[in-house]
Amino acid sequence: MTFRIQTHGRLQEWVAEEKGYFTREGLEYVFIDNTLLNHPVAHGSDEYRSGAFETMEVGNACEVGSACHWAVNAAAAGSHGRMWGHAYSVAPAGIYVAADSAIRKPADLAGVPIAVGYHSGSHFSALSALQNVLDDETIDLAFGGGPYDRLQGLLGGDFAAANLFGNPMYVVEQLGYRKVVDTTFMIAFLLEHDAQVDDVERYFNALRHAQRDIDNEPWRYKHYYLRELPAEYHDIVDVAGFGMGERIVFEPYTRELFEQTQAWMADNDLFDDGALASVDYDTAVLV
Repeated sequence: MTFRIQTHGRLQEWVAEEKGYFTREGLEYVFIDNTLLNHPVAHGSDEYRSGAFETMEVGNACEVGSACHWAVNAAAAGSHGRMWGHAYSVAPAGIYVAADSAIRKPADLAGVPIAVGYHSGSHFSALSALQNVLDDETIDLAFGGGPYDRLQGLLGGDFAAANLFGNPMYVVEQLGYRKVVDTTFMIAFLLEHDAQVDDVERYFNALRHAQRDIDNEPWRYKHYYLRELPAEYHDIVDVAGFGMGERIVFEPYTRELFEQTQAWMADNDLFDDGALASVDYDTAVLV
């Protein structure tokens, strides 16, 4: 079976392709268009009520999907795939406002609608970060669609604040927007039920080599961001000024972390009854 790869907006897969690491590992693969990734669905008003978790519920378009570890944890616990337990990644992120905004410090976000993506990394990371600086009743999260929906909304003045990561974050930074709260978060990997473990191991072995190359000489590979960034942004930013983006960490996603995350999601009533922990760590996570 041909292994389907989506790049998920990051550099590692492109570097592994350039350097021939997938082929060297013996992986038969094909790249899948990133437009097949999560596209939120609007339900009335301007809010979007579908996100990373809902995408994984119906199945990814590739053998290994990526999303925030909260959504992947919930999906794996709900038997929508298995979490890869041998690696995760860390995505720099933050809540941004316009340069001339009166919002200057975290406390100023009290009562301010903050655009996030429903059941996605921006949703959970904003809540987690803000709970450390605001009272729960003053946290106002507004579901504003996917990453580029939120980018457009912030640039267009539709949102006073938005939680952004990846390329949209680097775009607003270059355009002078300010980070008010850091919301950097963990991303995890969800394997489709029919994914071949040998192929998954080959895939991650290739990404390990690619990560080392990026760590060593990140400037060599930033041009690949242009493959991930919609064309309308190419002339207003310089990807050479972008950061390294998501960094894959080849460490285990532990039982303690799995259970701690389950408890946090339950305490915050983030999913419908029965969506969490229908299976335990040993079944949900491939270690």
